[in-house]
Amino acid sequence: MSGETIQRSDEQWKEDLSPDAYRVLRCHGTERPGTSPLNVEKRDGVYHCAGCQSPLFTSDTKYESGSGWPSFWKPIEGAVSTVTDRSHGMLRTEVRCAACGGHLGHVFPDGPRPTGERYCMNGVALDFHPTNEDGIALE
Repeated sequence: MSGETIQRSDEQWKEDLSPDAYRVLRCHGTERPGTSPLNVEKRDGVYHCAGCQSPLFTSDTKYESGSGWPSFWKPIEGAVSTVTDRSHGMLRTEVRCAACGGHLGHVFPDGPRPTGERYCMNGVALDFHPTNEDGIALE
C-alpha cells in the first residue's frame, strides 16, 4: 500500500496490540456496535491509531451518527488512506491508517456538512489523547 511507512512483523503486532485491536487493525475485523467507550467521548483531543499512534482525527470533526461506532466527518490531512472493500458481498470504502496500514473502519457518503462523509471507525482501532483548549496534550 502506498504511504505505508511503519513495518512490523505479524508477531510484533500480536505482541503490541490487545487481541481485539489485533483482530480489527491487522485482520480487518469489526467491533460490535455500541461497545466502544469512545462513542461517548466528548472532550477536546486527538484520536490516534491504536497500532502506531499516528494522529488520525480531531475531536472537532467527531459527531454522533447513531451508528454505534465513533464517527467523524473528516480525517486529519494525509492521515488515512482508502481502498475498495468487496468483502461480505458489499461494495464499501475501507479506511486504513496511512502510516501503518491498519484497518480503522469504513467511510460512507451519508455524513454531515461540510464533507457529507461519515468515517465510521472501530473504537478499538483508536487511542484518544485529550488536549486543553490550546490544543496541548494533557496526557
